[in-house]
Amino acid sequence: MQNEDRNIKLEVDDTRYETRATTKFLKRERYKVKDPGKITAIIPGLILKLLVKKDQIVTEGQPLLILEAMKMQNTVNSPLSGKISAIHVSEGQKVLKNHLLLEIVR
Repeated sequence: MQNEDRNIKLEVDDTRYETRATTKFLKRERYKVKDPGKITAIIPGLILKLLVKKDQIVTEGQPLLILEAMKMQNTVNSPLSGKISAIHVSEGQKVLKNHLLLEIVR
């Protein structure tokens, strides 16, 4: 790889920078935009209560389920308005971080 291939330009707060990228940086997994309709667990825990059903219409901010983690009950709210197209968990189920919980379509 030639040195000019390793130089990258970036802009932060209207200031332009040029730097040399490391091999690790160049081989990194690229960022993928998250689908807001796919609701995932942000921490491992236990599904205490499902507050919605499949094909139910929900509004942004509406509670979808309660996830217990570290002895705390966390309400997971809808990030958008739409229809529940799939529920991938059930009450009493343990989930890991990033487990797909629900899907919403606009």
